[in-house]
Amino acid sequence: MAEVEKIPVRTHVVGYGDSIVEVVDKYTAPVRKAGDTILVTSKIVALCQGRTVPFDDLRVGFWARVLWRFVSKPPYGFGAVGIPEKMQAAIDLVGLPRVLWAALLSAITKLLGRRGVFYEITGHGVAEIDGTRKQSFEPLIRLIVYGPAEGDALAEAIKARTGCETAIIDAGDYGACDCLGHSAGVEPGWVEGNCTDNPLGQQLEQTPVGLLRVKG
Repeated sequence: MAEVEKIPVRTHVVGYGDSIVEVVDKYTAPVRKAGDTILVTSKIVALCQGRTVPFDDLRVGFWARVLWRFVSKPPYGFGAVGIPEKMQAAIDLVGLPRVLWAALLSAITKLLGRRGVFYEITGHGVAEIDGTRKQSFEPLIRLIVYGPAEGDALAEAIKARTGCETAIIDAGDYGACDCLGHSAGVEPGWVEGNCTDNPLGQQLEQTPVGLLRVKG
């Protein structure tokens, strides 16, 4: 199997109002080569798209304050719904009945040794919810970030601009990576397999963009 080099690319603090296509083109231009695959974090895409809600604008209800306490925490961070505000964001996204049903079945199946049922029922949109109270840049603290929209179309737009295949990824520090959008020439499984170590970082690295480069 060919060795793959992973190259994080540092940018300015990207956010709402930035064109992610222009950002990716500008910062990868000095380092990208023909044949590279561009990586873009899903969070930065969502921020540019304005898919955010400040914590202070959420009306955190009774069920959000109860249900978050039963969420299994990953080794790092809070998980998609591991604080009351993120649980409320899930309820706002898919509705309270679906979240309650997912929570009930999740509790039952955990007793049987099966995990992940909550997100199977609530869907990818809930699993992609991000947000933090700390360990981020000031504009991003206390902000719910939903998953990106039209990931495939955006990846194709970046490819058209840069000439490189592109993947939008959601990776964590606990060995999981999901490809949430990609250009036509990308094999999602290949990208996910090469990004389980979260090569773009999770906290203050300021590298929301990167490259995968096959050596040899």
